[in-house]
Amino acid sequence: MPQPVLSRRAALRQSIAIAGFPAIVPASALGRGGLSAPSQRVTLAMIGTGNQGLNDLRSFLRDDRVQVVAVCDVNRESDGYWSGAIGGREPARRLVDQHTARRTKAGSARGCLAVTDYRELFAREDIDAVAIATPDHWHALPVIEACLAGKDIYCQKPLSLTIAEGRAMSHAVARSGVVFQTGSQQRSDPQFRRAAELVRNGQIGTLRRVRVGLPGGRPDYANTGSRKAPEPVPDGFDYDRWLGPAPAAPYAPARCHVNFRWHFDYSGGQLTDWGAHHIDCAQWAMGTEMTGPIELRNIQGAFPEDPLWNTATAFSFEAIYENGLTLLVSTSERIGITFEGAEGSVYVNRGSLELTPASLRHASLADSPVQLHPSTDHFRDFIDAVLHRGPTAAPAEVAHRSITIAHLANIALRLGRNRLRWDPRSERILDDPEASAMISRPYRDPFALPRL
Repeated sequence: MPQPVLSRRAALRQSIAIAGFPAIVPASALGRGGLSAPSQRVTLAMIGTGNQGLNDLRSFLRDDRVQVVAVCDVNRESDGYWSGAIGGREPARRLVDQHTARRTKAGSARGCLAVTDYRELFAREDIDAVAIATPDHWHALPVIEACLAGKDIYCQKPLSLTIAEGRAMSHAVARSGVVFQTGSQQRSDPQFRRAAELVRNGQIGTLRRVRVGLPGGRPDYANTGSRKAPEPVPDGFDYDRWLGPAPAAPYAPARCHVNFRWHFDYSGGQLTDWGAHHIDCAQWAMGTEMTGPIELRNIQGAFPEDPLWNTATAFSFEAIYENGLTLLVSTSERIGITFEGAEGSVYVNRGSLELTPASLRHASLADSPVQLHPSTDHFRDFIDAVLHRGPTAAPAEVAHRSITIAHLANIALRLGRNRLRWDPRSERILDDPEASAMISRPYRDPFALPRL
């Protein structure tokens, strides 16, 4: 089991007194500049600093209990991220150093380490936690290795690329005892929690049906969609390591960075990208977050031909649960989640909560039997848990169970199945060997999941 975070800090302070302050930690960690005392600060490293990684980094920097001491990315610096924005380890390092200089009024600072290989970070005793915002195919390896190193983990959604990876990740978290938060931030949105508590506490009567609307298409987020043919690898980009365990393939700008979502080697398209949010919150409200459906049926999808992108642009399926409840997931539904009960309904989406009857808006849940994890800030919730060794809003097992539904649907869509039977207890696809083989994927040499 890993040492508690405060015990690790105590050892660090002792080493400071003997050997001087380690180069990785800026002087502000001594408590100057109005920051939290070192005993109440989490030293954090950011792995993956494009797209969502830079957004997550900014969120952690807003918490003065966090000291970001290192960043890691296989790309030094380039465009090709959201709307052509710049990303990579050097922009992240500058962001951290500028933040440290402002907070400490030092004028300038160069205390943030920038590396290409995340394993350098796991070897350091002076790092308490890591935040992982890599493409989906690069989630399982660093998560499991971080568990083995005793680092607390914030990992972006979707949790995994495959069902087998998700099971291994959840098992590693449970076995190591580290704190884990999945970046499914809707669980820290009060409106989603309110919707889930209303449903869980029977305020709309017996739940009859749940409808989840997800976006479709393959949006060209990075403005690189016209560059799908092979090109020379840019200077400063370790493309082979970006591919990692995925199959070897020629470099193309439309393959990497934010548009990785549209290729099955690295992600699962809109179904996993948004399913990790809305399917997850549907399971939360249904009370099925530690299990799953027993069958998927009426599975349909569209895969327009493309020279590179191959994920579904439209899809629809029904997930049937053991108690008879049906969860409909479709790009044709209104985006968000609709819960239909015998005595009312709840619709929730980001910035929207619609209740029928309207009186539900004033319903008191203070004394209700189901009280869900309270969080209004997903990043602070993680740091709270690190400091106090408590639960988080989005645990690994819950994230695994939710994204499994999306993975099952993608397996069925890719094989052209109209129906797929699933045993959520043993986590096996029934009576379909070809589909069962897709629960996991081979890794490209020399990459392999660590043995636990």
